[in-house]
Amino acid sequence: MPTVGVNRDLLFSALECTYTEDEFNSLCFEFGLELDEVTTEKQMISKEQGEEKSEGASEDIIYRIEIPANRYDLLCLEGLARALLIFQGKMKIPHYKAVTPASRHTQKILVKPATAQVRPYVVGAVLRDITFTRDNYKSFIDLQDKLHQNLCRRRALVAIGTHDLDTLTGPFTYDAQVPKEIRFKPLNEMKEYTAEELMELYSTDSHLKPYLQIIKDKPVYPVIYDQNRVVLSMPPIINGDHSKITLETKNVLIECTAVDLYKAKVVLDTLVCMFSQYCKEPFTVERVEVTQANGRKSVYPELIYQQAVVSVSEINKSLGIDESSASVVELLNKMSIHSTIVEGKKGGQTSKISVAVPPTRHDIIHPCDIMEDVAIAYGYNNIKMSIPHTVTIAEQCPLNKLTDQLRVELSQSGFTEALTFTLCSKEDISDKLRRTNGTSEAVHIANPKTIEFQVARTTLMSGLLKTLQANKKMPLPLKLFEISDVVLKDNTRDVGARNERRLCAVNYNKSPGFEIIHGLLDRIMQLLEISYGKEKEGYFIRTAEDPAFFPGRCADVVVRGKAIGKLGVLHPEVVTAFDLSLPCAVLEINIQPFL
Repeated sequence: MPTVGVNRDLLFSALECTYTEDEFNSLCFEFGLELDEVTTEKQMISKEQGEEKSEGASEDIIYRIEIPANRYDLLCLEGLARALLIFQGKMKIPHYKAVTPASRHTQKILVKPATAQVRPYVVGAVLRDITFTRDNYKSFIDLQDKLHQNLCRRRALVAIGTHDLDTLTGPFTYDAQVPKEIRFKPLNEMKEYTAEELMELYSTDSHLKPYLQIIKDKPVYPVIYDQNRVVLSMPPIINGDHSKITLETKNVLIECTAVDLYKAKVVLDTLVCMFSQYCKEPFTVERVEVTQANGRKSVYPELIYQQAVVSVSEINKSLGIDESSASVVELLNKMSIHSTIVEGKKGGQTSKISVAVPPTRHDIIHPCDIMEDVAIAYGYNNIKMSIPHTVTIAEQCPLNKLTDQLRVELSQSGFTEALTFTLCSKEDISDKLRRTNGTSEAVHIANPKTIEFQVARTTLMSGLLKTLQANKKMPLPLKLFEISDVVLKDNTRDVGARNERRLCAVNYNKSPGFEIIHGLLDRIMQLLEISYGKEKEGYFIRTAEDPAFFPGRCADVVVRGKAIGKLGVLHPEVVTAFDLSLPCAVLEINIQPFL
C-alpha cells in the first residue's frame, strides 16, 4: 500500500485538535488506516532581523500513514484531514461543483489529429482565485508526484501539467510534432532547447530519465501551446518555464494528457477536489472545453456524483450487524458518502437508502464497496463473531489432503522436502535434460523479466537438481523430494493449460542408489494400498527410454495399466549440466490418478 508522509503539526492544525501518538493511531485504525512510522525531518528556516538574515534548521515530526491503494483522495494532507474531520462529525460533507464562468470566456483546448500517434486524450480545469502558502503549495506538488507514481503508472497512462493561467493566453492547442520542431525553455532551465536536445539533456537526470522512454521512440512528441505559441508543456516529460506556478499564482490551469481517458478524468477529479478548498469559492472548479480532433466537444472536470440505492437488509446480512436505516445513513455520511433514506417501508422499517458517491471516491464501483464503508464506520472490532447459518461441512480438498499425507511419509522415509520456483528457464526443461522438445508442452511467459523465468515448469526434476547444485557442499547422501504442480498445455481447457500434481524424489550420492528410489516407490504404493503386479488394479515398472536417463537405467511406473511417471538413474550429461559431479537417481510420478 502507498504511504503518505504528512507534517504532524500541519495535520493537527487542519484537524483542529492535538493528539498523542496513541490517540492518533487509534483514530487512523478506526478509519481503516495505519500509522506506519513516526520520523523527523530537518527543514531549513531563515529569519530576517532588520537588515540581517539568520539561518537555522528545525526538526519537523512526520507521520507516515499507510493508505489503501485505491484511495487516491487520501494521498495528501488536505484529503486526509478532510476525511478524518467528516468521520468525526466535525465537518459537513462538501459538495464539489464544476461551473462555467459567467463573466469571462471558458478556457478551450483544441486537440490536433497528430496526437493520436502518441497521447490522444487531454482534459483540463481551472482553479480560480486560489491562495497558495508554502505548505499547501508543497502539498500540491507532492500529490501530483504521488498520482504520477501509482494511478498514472509513472506517467505512462497520464501526465499532469499545472500552469499559471495569468501568464498565458487561450485558447490552447494540443498538438504532436516532430522533435526538432518543438523548441522552448523547460522548467527551471536558463535557455531554450529543442525536444531532441531535451531528451539528451535529461538522459542523465535521475528524476526525469525514467519518463523519456515513454515517447523517445515515437515519430512525434506531444506539446501544448497557447494562442501565442508559448509552450505550456511537452508531456509526459517537462513543463515550460514560462507558465511555472509560484506562491503568487492566483489562477491555475491544470491539463492532463493521457492514453486512457478514464484515468485522466480520475486524476483531474482528484486533484481539483483536493485543492479547490483554497479557492475564493471553496470546492468550486472552473470548466475547460476540449474540442477533440473529430470535432466533438466535451467539458471537464465532470465531477459526477454516482447515484445508487442500497438495501439495508442486505448490508446487515452481509456484515453480520443489525442497524436501522437511520444508523446506516449516519455511518455512510461519516465516510463522506452523502446518504438519505428512501421513502417506502417494508416490515415497518425503511429498507432502502439512496447514496450519492462523490467524485473523490472513484474506488466505489459496486454496492459491495458501499458495504465495506459501512463496516469501516461501524468498526470491524464491533462486529460480533458468530457461527454462519449454513449446513455445509468444511472438508479439505482431496488432492491437498493426499499431498499432505505423502509429505509426512516421505519425510519419515529420510527425504527432505524442497519448495522450488514454478517458473524456470527454457534450458532447464530442455537442453539440460537432453530433451530437444522439452518446451513443446510448456506455457511460455510473454514478456519475461529474466532468463531464469521464461516458462512454467513441466517437470519437478529440474528444480530439485538446481537445489542439489546449491547444496552440494552438504554431507552426503542428499535425499530431496517435492510434491507440487507442474503446468502443461491443454487445448481442451478454456485457459489452454492445466495443472498436474506430481511427486518427485532424488537421491544424490557416490552411488546412484536406484534401490533407494525403487524402495521409496514401493513404500508409496504400499501406503496407497496398491499391490505389486500386472493385474488391472496393481502396479509394476517396465523398461523405458528417456534422453534424461542413462540408457538401460530408466523405467516407466505403470499403475492400473497406465504409465504415470518414470524412475531411473540420470544421464551423466544431465548431472554435469546442473554442475553436479556424482550420480543421481530420480523418481517422478503424477499422483492425481490415485484420487
